[in-house]
Amino acid sequence: MSDLKRWEPENEKFWESEGKRIANRNLWISIPSLLCGFAVWMYWSIITVQMMNLGFPYNPGELLTLTAIAGLTGATLRIPASFFVRLCGGRYTIFLTTSLLMIPAFGTGLALQNPDTPLWAFQLMALLSGIGGGNFAASMSNISFFFPRKQQGSALGMNAGLGNFGVTTMQLLVPLVMTFGAFSWLGAGDSMILQKASGTLIGSIPAGSETWIQNAGYVWLVLLIPLAFATWFGMNNINTEEVTPNLPKAPVSFAIILAMYGIGFLTAIVGLWLMLPADANGSGFGVPKELVLVLVLVSTVMLLKLLPGAIRTSLNRQYKIFNNKHTWVMSVLYIMTFGSFIGFAAAFPLSIQVIFGYSHIIVDGVMTHNTPNPNGPSALTYAWIAPFIGALIRPVGGWLSDKLGGALVTQICALIMVICALGAAYYMRLAYQSEAPEQYFMQFFLLFLGLFAASGIGNGSTFRTIAVVFPKEQAGPVLGWTSAVAAYGAFYIPQVFGEQINAATPEYAMIGFAIFYGFCLILNWFYYLRKNGEFYNP
Repeated sequence: MSDLKRWEPENEKFWESEGKRIANRNLWISIPSLLCGFAVWMYWSIITVQMMNLGFPYNPGELLTLTAIAGLTGATLRIPASFFVRLCGGRYTIFLTTSLLMIPAFGTGLALQNPDTPLWAFQLMALLSGIGGGNFAASMSNISFFFPRKQQGSALGMNAGLGNFGVTTMQLLVPLVMTFGAFSWLGAGDSMILQKASGTLIGSIPAGSETWIQNAGYVWLVLLIPLAFATWFGMNNINTEEVTPNLPKAPVSFAIILAMYGIGFLTAIVGLWLMLPADANGSGFGVPKELVLVLVLVSTVMLLKLLPGAIRTSLNRQYKIFNNKHTWVMSVLYIMTFGSFIGFAAAFPLSIQVIFGYSHIIVDGVMTHNTPNPNGPSALTYAWIAPFIGALIRPVGGWLSDKLGGALVTQICALIMVICALGAAYYMRLAYQSEAPEQYFMQFFLLFLGLFAASGIGNGSTFRTIAVVFPKEQAGPVLGWTSAVAAYGAFYIPQVFGEQINAATPEYAMIGFAIFYGFCLILNWFYYLRKNGEFYNP
């Protein structure tokens, strides 16, 4: 594909004659690439459940480190990925970042073939799967340059919303593909025997059944290999002053991307080492997760500025977004929407299994939470539905915001999220104190559907507000940066849930989130919904 030397999406004649066709082609290649990124990033939420069902020799705390590692790394890699398009071009960026996903997909499948694979090998694959999380920032930044401002909400909502289907696609596809030897003819390992019952969309899988857990990694190669060709031959670099003014050749672009990703990996590894316990290959220092997040964020941004030549010059220009207070305001609002979506998607399967899969009974005067509940719902049967709702409705958020205004839609979403979070907290408390927690599952589940739906719509509405508040040159990097900060929800929310579940007070996590949503409600009104606000955006 040739580089685009002229790109004027705001010119209606240009847009109708050739711009729309090119933009839509790039969008429809971008969407499945982003879908695979989300799938590879988030598949640990399902793989760890099945590893428990198969009796892999790791305790729940060790398995939770895999989700945490993928979450922290994916969020951190979004920071450099926010700036790839202006430095290296959209085509080169999406091609390389999509192709790199083959490494963790293949490596995860290989590691899962043997239950005696050491924990560090799974942690390494979780680290590399963070590439899929980083892809979002580059993808959104790239698509923002292709469409006129009046269509930003819809286009970005489509890209993000359908891309987010990677979570649901993974939660549906992985349990199903593990039920048969799809890749046995390639020598992809033998089956294993379930020690505990599992589940899929089509029903329960009893203990004693065969399963091929390694397919959870291998299946993504079926999509990633043709996507590598599609991105290379079907996408474009926009080689203009506004987008990528000094486009390097492909090898140089790839070297820049890998170097910047290397910095993200380095800071994530150091942060994880500081936080993780010694028995999970960490330092054992137990540095608080909030401090780790700040250290990783700040060190990544500062180290990127040390890169030489044109990279530093471009980054200095793009770093001007940090001087704009609205970058920080929108970061908070995007944490509310996307941070909640991705964090709850990561925590939801294990939360269902722990809260409703066990009977919480009193033994010798002490409440215990380790008696299996024969009537408990299957996490693998239900977990996909809520992220599916959130992803499905996300383009609707962009469309509504184009019609009604981003801030108004965000305000309504924030209010719904406050109500749903408090309601979920109430039923979580009842379930965690009950011998028959399944009686509260449907109420809990429906409230989480509302929470995911509101977060999905809010994703689209915040994109629309960013398009109104920021000039075109800054909108792409701001989209990338806010998505990077919000993606730490994939690390933070499961960690908070894990801590509160261990403390037997899971409802406290939801109450805390509800308070945060209330703060976002006030923040959004003050800056964007007041008629005398700086950027009134009804």
